[in-house]
Amino acid sequence: MSSPVPLALGSPAGDALSALRTAAADTSSAGSLLEQAQTPAVITLVAGGVALLVVLVGGSPWRRARNVVTIVHEAGHGLAAVLVGRRLQGIKLHSDTSGVTVSRGKPEGPGMAFTAMAGYLAPSVLGLLFASLLGNDLVGTVLVLIALLLLGVLVMVRNAYGVFTVVASAAVLALVAFVAPVEVQAPFSYLVTWFLLFGGVRPVIELQTKRRRGQARDSDADQLGRLTAVPPVLWVLVFAVATVSCLIAGGLWLLEPLAT
Repeated sequence: MSSPVPLALGSPAGDALSALRTAAADTSSAGSLLEQAQTPAVITLVAGGVALLVVLVGGSPWRRARNVVTIVHEAGHGLAAVLVGRRLQGIKLHSDTSGVTVSRGKPEGPGMAFTAMAGYLAPSVLGLLFASLLGNDLVGTVLVLIALLLLGVLVMVRNAYGVFTVVASAAVLALVAFVAPVEVQAPFSYLVTWFLLFGGVRPVIELQTKRRRGQARDSDADQLGRLTAVPPVLWVLVFAVATVSCLIAGGLWLLEPLAT
């Protein structure tokens, strides 16, 4: 009976076994790197960096992305109008990223003031809500709320460009929700959330810049100034404090994975 033949690592068979082990280790390492890239900490950092870059750099990327802020801004006016018992007539979105929401009811009073105030606060408040949901791993809920928001605005939009903007946004959402891999949904939700938080602050700065130049005489802040005894510049300050506060609170929620 012959004794077992020892397998020498220097032999061809040994080299093949060594190569297989190396390949398996490389595959395991690649899989580990992929898993690390999908962790909440990495996702929130990358998404936050991209969103901040778009908001700070401005130019064409900001002008295009600002349509999202406008949709949420006008949706905020519309929702506030409905909540205080006003009759929502329609929403228009324009190619210069401005918009207007028309509602019927008392032209003055707390209800009208609340309706006028809601627009500039809406993106930041929605971003804060999304941040709280993502902090509880409710990515699907964020996507559902985005879909409901777009559907609500689409029903009330009253001009062609507005319809195009909302439908285009809905198409992107549909691609992410139904076509893109599951691994894309979380980064997309984080990106939208960060963009709403950062993007909610910049329009307030732009508002005051235009007011100083006399280019926004009928802005939400000026309407609030006429509706209340509070000067418009103080309403701008209210917007600034509220949006920055939402950014800080939402950012803490989103950055929590980094502390663990």
